[in-house]
Amino acid sequence: MPERGGERPRIALIVAVARNGVIGDANRLPWRLPEDLRRFRGLTSGHTVIMGRKTWQSIGKALPGRQNIVVTRQHDFVTPEAQIAASLDEALALAARPEPVFVIGGESLYREALSTAHWLHITEIQRDFAGDTRFPQFAPAQWVEIARETHPAADAAGFDFAFVTYERSAGVA
Repeated sequence: MPERGGERPRIALIVAVARNGVIGDANRLPWRLPEDLRRFRGLTSGHTVIMGRKTWQSIGKALPGRQNIVVTRQHDFVTPEAQIAASLDEALALAARPEPVFVIGGESLYREALSTAHWLHITEIQRDFAGDTRFPQFAPAQWVEIARETHPAADAAGFDFAFVTYERSAGVA
């Protein structure tokens, strides 16, 4: 891992969020959005990705070109394709790729990492979806929008969305 003077690596959360806050349903994405998957791959390739066990199981394999770390409380969980950590702090200590370290889900890991994240890469989906997993509320005053790329629906069955990047406001920790 690059020398950080004993500090935690900088964290970026990356997520697609429906207008009503939904990020998943029954351990899967409730939408199909190839542009979002391309963006996800482009941003996270060459970096460390940290995910919860359910997210790992929903993906079903290691994400290529990235260091994969799974956070789980299941002491007997093993996979040869990823490193296993018992906590977010332990996962961050294992991170060996260039910053930022990307937290890619699920809900409880996002909630824990949000308080120390430096960036949020959010695909804002302009439609409500049914689901059982939500992205945690965050205080807009603590974040500055630094980039926005809007995309209209590709067809009548689609939906508008935007790629938005937020950076934590200076002086907010």
